Amino acid sequence: MTVRRLFTAGALALAAVALIPGQQAGATGPGELPFGSATTVGLHNTYDPAAFPYLAQGLDTGTGMIELDAWTDTITKEWKVSHSNPLGNGNNCVNASTPAQLYTGGANKNLEACFDDLRVWLAAHPAAGPLVVKLELKGGFAANRGMGPKELDALIAAHLGAAAFRPADLLARPGGGSYATLDDAARAGNWPTRAALAGRAMVEVIPGTVEESNPFDTLHTDVEYGRHLRDLSATGRIGQAQVFPAVHGAAAADPRSRYETTIRPWFVLFDGDAAAYVNGIDTSWYDSRHYLLVMTDAQNVAPAISGTDPTADQARARVTQLAAAHASVVSSDWRHLPGIQSLALPRG
Repeated sequence: MTVRRLFTAGALALAAVALIPGQQAGATGPGELPFGSATTVGLHNTYDPAAFPYLAQGLDTGTGMIELDAWTDTITKEWKVSHSNPLGNGNNCVNASTPAQLYTGGANKNLEACFDDLRVWLAAHPAAGPLVVKLELKGGFAANRGMGPKELDALIAAHLGAAAFRPADLLARPGGGSYATLDDAARAGNWPTRAALAGRAMVEVIPGTVEESNPFDTLHTDVEYGRHLRDLSATGRIGQAQVFPAVHGAAAADPRSRYETTIRPWFVLFDGDAAAYVNGIDTSWYDSRHYLLVMTDAQNVAPAISGTDPTADQARARVTQLAAAHASVVSSDWRHLPGIQSLALPRG
């Protein structure tokens, strides 16, 4: 029988506060930190049944980020969730419609089922989060076959619903009106507090490993969704967007310089290797502009620690180190450390 690691919202909050180093906690609790001013911990490949029999069990750890790998099956017009099978599912999503169903039933469902499970879990844990949902499109979009940014937006809107924190939400000014671009909003510090985003999820999309190694794919996920945001904004339809595209790969200076100028202001989220970020890149550049920075493979930062089962002290020290290095999310496979997964630290 699978042991369910169920944590109450109160227990998660207490665990997060208890693990904040005294010199960082100050008078401000983690809930009062702006979303862009906090460091949380994330789980790599949370959809993998080898990691968790049910996606909800990954969420129960109190993690600040889950990761889903998706493929566009243009034959069936289905978004498949698996690590390496573009035509089939290999995941722990069960298409729950009630909290009780989160831990029962058959898995290996399509992407919409994963978002259904997430929506149901968040509704049952309204004080949890905010949560980043990292979506890796393994082979990229297939907009010419009816599986592009527009269709992904529709799927997320239908299955995650009001729990989604959308680009339009970051753009909205507190007193009315909106900022012109995500860059304007982020640099103005328009991120809500973590407490205000409790029970909600922000979807991040990155180019996939197959897409990035495909010499015939000349339009990658990040550029395609960046153009989508630009065009929606220009036509007054930015409210339809459900996703924040990420600049993928650690790089010095402003990594958006590789993009066309018209889409650069639509990227405020950056995602890359933790060891690369801390080895000579000025990560304060991201923090000072309130951009989000996801640092992956945290275990590989020197001195390397276990990628799956470090001690709690080792993992806590690494999260604290990368929080000081301006990470927004510290990602690894530390699935057996719920006390670490539920950490929320001041960033920088």
